[in-house]
Amino acid sequence: MTIEPYYQDDFATIYHGDNRQIAPGLGRFDLLLTDPPYGIGLTVKKMKTRGRDPKRGGVALAGNYDPFDWDKSAPSIDELNRLRETAGHQIIWGGNYFALPPSSCWLVWDKVNGANDFADCELAWTNLKKAVRKITWQWNGMIQEIQNKKLAEKKVHPTQKPLAVINFCLNQVPDAKTVFDPFMGSGTTLLAAKQKGLKAVGIELSEQYCEAAANRLSQGVLWTPTK
Repeated sequence: MTIEPYYQDDFATIYHGDNRQIAPGLGRFDLLLTDPPYGIGLTVKKMKTRGRDPKRGGVALAGNYDPFDWDKSAPSIDELNRLRETAGHQIIWGGNYFALPPSSCWLVWDKVNGANDFADCELAWTNLKKAVRKITWQWNGMIQEIQNKKLAEKKVHPTQKPLAVINFCLNQVPDAKTVFDPFMGSGTTLLAAKQKGLKAVGIELSEQYCEAAANRLSQGVLWTPTK
């Protein structure tokens, strides 16, 4: 059965649905770059009450996101292993939550979060044959707001990664020409890939996030990432 794309342009393709049904028909990619749900119950309600900044009168730092229960369960290790077979190079955010093989190269994102109960860093497992790599990029509070205005970047998903962080991931595999994100969310992976002139395919279960990603991609290339 042929599945029609939800959105498509010269660089990016979005499919709305379950990656377990869609991914097997997509073929092979150079790079799997994704951020699956961790299954830790990080609900929208919890996001709205976490990370309150006392300097802003205790106002919650999380945005207004849709009620889609995106973190009710995590993919099984069998599902992740099937997805890993779609690409020679693999980067999986939240890899510390899954029983993935030992790796010499973890990617570390130092979020410079300050005084709140969010994690100081996030980790991505990779199968890359290199040493650990780190990026420091604040994605919280006033500095985030300044960066967002400069880069025309708006946070529309609770666990959305900054373009700079995803670009950092893409730079780890400079020879990759095709990118696959089976847990697409708001489409940051596809947008970062498009800005580099790479072909990218994403799959997302929530139609609202498919629409948000399509809107971001249709606006074109808004900034030139550091090579």
